[in-house]
Amino acid sequence: MTRVMIVTGASRGLGAAVALLAAKRGYDVCVNYLNGGERANQVVEAIRAAGRRAIAVRADVARETDVEALFKTVDVELGPVDVLVNNAGWGGKHGRVDALTNDEIKALFELNVNGTMLCSREAIRRMSRLYSGAGGSIINLSSAAARLGGGGRNVYYAASKGAINALTNGLAREVAAEGIRVNAVSPGVIDTESQPPGRVAEMAPTLPMRRAGQAEEVANAVLWLASDEASYVTGTILDVSGAR
Repeated sequence: MTRVMIVTGASRGLGAAVALLAAKRGYDVCVNYLNGGERANQVVEAIRAAGRRAIAVRADVARETDVEALFKTVDVELGPVDVLVNNAGWGGKHGRVDALTNDEIKALFELNVNGTMLCSREAIRRMSRLYSGAGGSIINLSSAAARLGGGGRNVYYAASKGAINALTNGLAREVAAEGIRVNAVSPGVIDTESQPPGRVAEMAPTLPMRRAGQAEEVANAVLWLASDEASYVTGTILDVSGAR
């Protein structure tokens, strides 16, 4: 049976790693992106080379109309969504809270929190047994920053990921009886290009495992939560942080 996965923010980094591993595990994949269309198309080509169907869809998940159009495109071109991975997000600028502007705070929360909720809403409308759906799985990308707080670096990013944790817990209970599982993966320091230059090398000696994580290690956790092996797992925030 063909399964369909939507991965938001999947043109690079963690999102691309999830999309590529999903294809290896038998999913057809929608690669969502906002910027970097060429790279999104490269991910799509790699998925197709693995023998699965894939499409790249440009959409700003912070915009309701874009999210609605994204899901409608997947309905038509790939079929009903089985798994949504809410990966799209922004780390924000680094600095203290007293240096932030209202516009900066709003922009980060609109993407990291509102975008996750809008995409989850559209997925539920397709997955839930209340809407004659067949069930499904929603996996949110949180961060160890939600526990650590981000003091002196990016507290508002940490706060947005704390909101993702609360959303994961509450939504899991809300839709559990409707055949939908909702979980989150909480990465620590991961060696991707989204990290500021030099940060991985600087942080690695201070981490419990003396190294940063790899995008594929996060992707493995996401795909496990999506799988039947996790059929009784919901409302869980899975740390992939190397004990940080």
